[in-house]
Order: sequence, then C-alpha cells, then structure tokens
Amino acid sequence: MMTNTVVSSWNDFDPLKHVIVGRAENACIPGWEPALEAKIDENSDMWGIWGPRPLDTAEKATAELDYFAHVLESRGVRVDRPTPIQWNQAAQTPDFSTKTLFACMPPRDVLLTVGREILSAAMMLRCRYFEYLAYHPLMLRYFDEDPLFRWEQAPRPRLTDDSYQLDYFKDATYDVLLEKTHRLDFVTTEHEPLFDAADVMRLGKDIFCQHGVTTNRKAAEWLQRHFPEHRIHCINFPDDPNPIHIDATFVPLRPGLIINNPVRNLPDEQRKIFEANDWEIVDAALPAHDRPPPLCYSSVWLSMNVLILDHKTVCVEATEVNQAEQLDSLGFEVIPIPFRNVYSFGGGLHCATADVHREGECLDYFPNQVPGTQIRG
Repeated sequence: MMTNTVVSSWNDFDPLKHVIVGRAENACIPGWEPALEAKIDENSDMWGIWGPRPLDTAEKATAELDYFAHVLESRGVRVDRPTPIQWNQAAQTPDFSTKTLFACMPPRDVLLTVGREILSAAMMLRCRYFEYLAYHPLMLRYFDEDPLFRWEQAPRPRLTDDSYQLDYFKDATYDVLLEKTHRLDFVTTEHEPLFDAADVMRLGKDIFCQHGVTTNRKAAEWLQRHFPEHRIHCINFPDDPNPIHIDATFVPLRPGLIINNPVRNLPDEQRKIFEANDWEIVDAALPAHDRPPPLCYSSVWLSMNVLILDHKTVCVEATEVNQAEQLDSLGFEVIPIPFRNVYSFGGGLHCATADVHREGECLDYFPNQVPGTQIRG
C-alpha cells in the first residue's frame, strides 16, 4: 500500500527510502548550441548529428532502468518515475531556440533535494530548459501529500549568448582546455546563476559545489543566499579539462570516507577542510572499460557513479568489477546492476536517480572550518 510522501534528504549515504528513477523513452541527441562542445568533442560518434536516439538503444536502456527500479523496490525503497514529454520537438523562448529537447533519464542533474526542499536547478544547456516539466506531476503529488515539502525553482536563466563564451572552443586543444581549467575559465560566463544539481554534493550542514562547465561561481553565491543556514563551498578539479558534474569525480561513501577520481585530484589547499575533520580521501579504482559506450556524453569514470543505499550497501554497475572490488574491500555489500546501456542517456546509477527521502538529520560533519572555499552570502 502506498504511503504518503515525506521529502527529506541531507546527504547521499544515509538509508534511502524513496527515490526517483529516470526514463530513457524517446530520448534525443540535441542539436548544436554554444556549450554543447564541452560534452561532445570532434572525435565523438555524436559529432554533428541530432534527433531521436536509435530505438534499440532506448529499449535496452529502458529495460535496465526498469530492472534497477525493481531491485530498489525489492530492498524496500519506494520508486517513482518521471512523465516524459515529447523530447523530439523544437522549442523556443524569447531568447533562443533548440532543434530538439533532451530526455528525463538523469533526474540528478535537474533536482536538488536539501532537507525538506526539492529545488529545480538553473541548468546551462538550452536543450534541457524544459526538462523540469517531466517531474512536474511528481512535485504536485509530493506537495499534496507532504505539508512540510518546499517546492522551489532556482531563477530561470535566460541563456542568451551572454551566458557563454561563444569562441571558447576555437582552436582549443586538450592542453589549452586544461590550462583554461587551471584559470577557472569556462565556456559558461558569470552573467547569471547557472548550475546542474549533479554538481552539488550535500554533506549535512555543508554543501560543496564543483565550479566548472555546468556550474558557475554566481550559482554558488545564489545557493548560499537561498540556504543561509548552510555553508556553501566551491571546489574544483584542475586536472579535468571539461569539469561536468561532481559525481564521477568526488563521491562520499559514508561519513568520513570519500573516493576521488585519481586523474582529477582535489587540490591540496581544498583538501584541508576534509583533513581537519578526519575525512579520508582515497583514490577510486580504475574503470573496467577503456572507452565509453557508443553515443555517450560521459567518460569511463562513470565507474565511480554509484548509488549508496545505506552506510554498508551500494549499487555498482555490473561490469565495473574494479570499483566493485574496491567497495567490497571497504566493507560494503555490493549490488551489481547492469547499466552500461543507460550510460549513453545521461550517466550512471547516481545520475539516474534523485533523492526524495533518506533517513537521518542535518548533521555537522565539518565542525572545524578552514578558510579558502566557503562562499559568504
């Protein structure tokens, strides 16, 4: 029997009770837009193409998502699914137009749950501007069922050309992009707040935002004003030439333990807040694959993109045997989930979900603050 909704989640590792799992039906490869080259380089099999993804790939991804939802339900987790809109259509605002929309596979990019609130992000890709509509029926339901639920929307960006450096990728080799990342110079500008929710790592009273392609400094400042009782920190990973989403780079597993992508290390200066509070940061295991699947935006480091069910249980993509072995050695029960066919639709197991309810309270995991990363509202 369905119970009424409780919206509450303060981190990514307390016991999971209610989650949204995305859908792959009718997903599209979007048409060209100013920031898309950060996701699709000229060697990609998606270079220069757009429109509906091949039907057989959507069917395979759908089967894996459905199986994932079934496993979660068998573990006592309530699972909700979004309602896809017609993604294969042109869309227009007074400021821009797109040939197609995207999909609703990765809810983690769109929805940020902080305590009793679910916040729709101010996303930076034009093709994803209307993606929040797929979650609108669920938000209405939660609003009716949970009298303490706060349903919020970050300021809707206009996404005019002022939000992008239009010549950013001109003659930009790997080394040039890496040098720009070291300077914190990205294709998105500081014209307006822009962020994907998947760039935000929630750790109780402290919230860490990756400053990169999809999240700018102004967004971190907006989040600090929006969540004045929290401490908002900007962190960055200068060895990543296209820093997009923190959850394949820096992943908290349980209180006091984080795995870090070994080729995208957190700088020593930014490690201090974790060291001062006795958090251990260990290098993640190497991916089991040397390339992503066809028609995939993401890197091989989706191996790290795991879903924690509680402090001792984790879902890992079934073929990512190196990551599974590492998590087993760290004391986790590992649940293998076939998910590689979903990778191309927007990410891994963490990307494919959005928290609605985890047990636990808003704890202070970082009582010893150090200067350097905190945003002052």
